Amino acid sequence: MADQTSTGLPRSIEAAWGLGERPSRGPKPGLTLDRIVAAAITVADTEGLDALSMGRVAKELGSSAMSLYRYVTAKDELLALMVDAGFGAPPEPMPEDWRAGLTCWARAEFMALITRPWLVQVPITGPPVTPNQLGWLESGLKSLSRTGLDAGAKMSAILLVTGYSRNAATLAIQIVAPPGEQIMPDYAAVLRKLIDPDTFPELTAVVDSGIFDADDDHSAEFDFGLDRILDGVAALLPAKGEAATE
Repeated sequence: MADQTSTGLPRSIEAAWGLGERPSRGPKPGLTLDRIVAAAITVADTEGLDALSMGRVAKELGSSAMSLYRYVTAKDELLALMVDAGFGAPPEPMPEDWRAGLTCWARAEFMALITRPWLVQVPITGPPVTPNQLGWLESGLKSLSRTGLDAGAKMSAILLVTGYSRNAATLAIQIVAPPGEQIMPDYAAVLRKLIDPDTFPELTAVVDSGIFDADDDHSAEFDFGLDRILDGVAALLPAKGEAATE
């Protein structure tokens, strides 16, 4: 079980906030929580999340696995800290207009996820408690601060947008053509062999339109979906919120 503190959080999470004390027994000089997290990220970036273990991180540091446990008592803690460092701080400065701000926020999250694909593989086990993750939440909420939405609607909007960003990033990461190949043109060729216009008239029309003749632009697809979500958020704005953003 993770070593709990007065905050109810593991000591490693408190340490990420600059709280608590440095372990006093036996760590090698120079071994710090930041170095451990950075080494773990290096492993995930270069070898994938499946390769990550306390032993592998210790090897990266030239240390022993037991020395790591003085700083991080469970792999779940390490993953949470990796996600926090992997995302980094939220984008600044943010546009004042709520829609432009939330668009910037969502695009930044999407880019962070596709830049480090292992981020979407880390299970979400609860609400955010680490410094950068709460910084992202604060930044998203700040974009909505002058909309007139109540607290519940703001949080729901943020959850909707971040969920969309994660889903879009997951698709972009998983649907990747091998070098020198394209997915959608091959898909269109297969569909033309499988379907007929009598049984699949709508799908036939889509294939014949030529939109599958080149692979998707993930950024354009992302922006299209995000715009539709923000259209829905805009529909919730009270009159005074709309006036405040003009």
